[in-house]
Amino acid sequence: MKIRFTLATVAAFAAPTVAMASEGSGGGLVSSPVVPVLGEFIPMLLAFLIVMFILNKFAWPMILGALDKRADDIEGSMKKAETAKIEAENVLAEYKAKLADAHKEAASIVEAGRKAGEAARADVIAKANEDAEAIAKRAHSAADAEKRAAAAELEAKVADFSVEIAGKLIGEKLSADTDAKLIDQYLSQMGSFNDN
Repeated sequence: MKIRFTLATVAAFAAPTVAMASEGSGGGLVSSPVVPVLGEFIPMLLAFLIVMFILNKFAWPMILGALDKRADDIEGSMKKAETAKIEAENVLAEYKAKLADAHKEAASIVEAGRKAGEAARADVIAKANEDAEAIAKRAHSAADAEKRAAAAELEAKVADFSVEIAGKLIGEKLSADTDAKLIDQYLSQMGSFNDN
């Protein structure tokens, strides 16, 4: 700031000196619109110096202070904007990471659901197969029981018919003891026929 004031003062003194040195050598004053007359120059120079002093003392510090404050405000705003930008980028990166984690978690949940569904399906199929086997075994057991019952009923009827026929052929009624012996003998022979 002091350098500016010094340069302005030197320029103010140097300009008239150069202008007066370039006046004609005839000793007469040449009227020029650019170079003032010496009688007018000194009061103008004093007025200029007083205005420069007042500006330098009062106005320049206020103007420069306002400009410095404005520059500081702009610099502070730029720093805040940069900080906000960095913070926004960090938040964006964090949200992207959370979104990626959510996608991974959703995929794992879907995969777990798919596996659970497949396991449940396999369990249902296995249970159905077990139930089918159990039903088949019961059906075979029931069929075997019915077959044995039918065979036992058939044997009893055959034994009764055989005793009746034997009694008619022999012509007499056999005793219960004799009937039982004949029936056992007949059944043992029938059993040996069935084995063949």
